[in-house]
Amino acid sequence: MKKNFESLLRGGKIKPIKSSPKEIGEILSLADRDIKMAEFVLSQDWDWAFSIAYNASLQAARAYMYSKGYRASSSQGHKNTFEFMRIAFGSKYKDLVDFLDRMRPKRNRAVYDVSGMITETEVKELLTKTREFLQIIKGEIKA
Repeated sequence: MKKNFESLLRGGKIKPIKSSPKEIGEILSLADRDIKMAEFVLSQDWDWAFSIAYNASLQAARAYMYSKGYRASSSQGHKNTFEFMRIAFGSKYKDLVDFLDRMRPKRNRAVYDVSGMITETEVKELLTKTREFLQIIKGEIKA
């Protein structure tokens, strides 16, 4: 079933692209790398581990978007990426996509505004959800 991304296209939130399986694989590799790095950094800095784990979820979503022939526009790219995922997945993974999108402003604050606001529990929860999301994305791309 083809999803309707017309509202995102008309609003300039996404743009059509041509991508290759190689490009999609490279983006998925970035997501894998970021999960490993977030796990490594977890014992050193929770804010950075959180940011890296969030980035892994963003990369996974980007890979899916590329597989469907789209990319987010550069203005509000993270927000538009998760808006795309809501449309793409509908109710199927709504709770997971909503959770990851709720991490977006928290990550932004941790990176740019407030040091030490992220807890170890939050990082571990985000890592768990990001691993789940990445596996779903890989399965959806294969299908």
